[in-house]
Amino acid sequence: MQCDYFDAGVCRSCTRMGRPYSRQLAEKDARVRELVGERPGLTWQGPFASPESHFRAKAKMVVGGAPDAPTLGILDGDGHGIDLRECGLLGPATTAAMPVLARFVREVGLRPYDVPGRTGELKHIHVLESCAGELMVRFVLRSEGQVGRIRRGLPALRDALPGLRVVSVSLLPQHAALPEGDEEILLTEETTLAMPVGDVTLHPMPGAFVQTNTEVAAGLYRQAAAWVDDALGDRSDVGVLDLYCGVGGFALHAAGPGRRVLGVEVNAPAVASARRSAAEAGLDVRFEVADATTYAESLATMPDLVVVNPPRRGIGGRLAAWLESSEAPFVLYSSCNPVTLAKDLDAMPSLRPARARVFDMFPQSDHAEVLTLLQRA
Repeated sequence: MQCDYFDAGVCRSCTRMGRPYSRQLAEKDARVRELVGERPGLTWQGPFASPESHFRAKAKMVVGGAPDAPTLGILDGDGHGIDLRECGLLGPATTAAMPVLARFVREVGLRPYDVPGRTGELKHIHVLESCAGELMVRFVLRSEGQVGRIRRGLPALRDALPGLRVVSVSLLPQHAALPEGDEEILLTEETTLAMPVGDVTLHPMPGAFVQTNTEVAAGLYRQAAAWVDDALGDRSDVGVLDLYCGVGGFALHAAGPGRRVLGVEVNAPAVASARRSAAEAGLDVRFEVADATTYAESLATMPDLVVVNPPRRGIGGRLAAWLESSEAPFVLYSSCNPVTLAKDLDAMPSLRPARARVFDMFPQSDHAEVLTLLQRA
């Protein structure tokens, strides 16, 4: 992939830009295997490749510049905006929306937040797109005072972006390097974006976690479902526990006859989204709002298979200890950080990795998603 921003030295976020993709993928796969280390009985499948460009389903663009010339992209070392609205990683619907959103910022008079001066209002614009080209747009503001401007301009924005379904404002009053605030204001009747991913349709709300790369996420969920089927076979009355379930991708793909599937997630809007997806699909899957580790430690009956999809820090010592002593026959671990994955595997010696595969969620970078099936020795 060729990138003018990278070639000009304007943006170096993509650390592997310029290398042939086949080489990137091979090097990433080799690096992950090295980090995970030698594990007796572990079989690696070949890496799951991604499109090289235009794969991002979500974009979090920092807003900089001036009211009459806003930038959508990142900040330089001095806190000034660098415009990346034509970034080749953005999905096609997001790419088409960038100039429209920049024009909207100008026309409604939203003042970009100036980090060095701590003045202004608009900090970020987040865009989420479905494979059908429908959009969710989220404006991150310093205060509620500018919400009226967005609300009044919304009809024109929807006319300019026919695929726009959900619009919201996230309030981030503090001067901090955060992508969003705690208070959400919905400006549209629709509150979720329908996103077909793999074999289910997810319904994320603003701020809910979804995988950045929809095509690779579909491959990840389908691979997980196949490994779950192989592990559980056609047994009836088996329990599947999905910890850190988010909007339900793994849990919904694990559903099947004779299976009691439960997803646990601390984020209440994500759980609401997952429940909606399950109901619309007619799947018998339950979701609960709770801390993953605390909920697991409270269980009186052990599940037959546990799915964990933690943040970059991994599952941590407490949950690893619970899994080690839980007697659950299988654990399916989806990791976005092979370093913490290796650490967690070391903490669970009786759960031995049997299968693993790299999923390339972020081409042009060192990031890798790793799916590992563990079986109790």
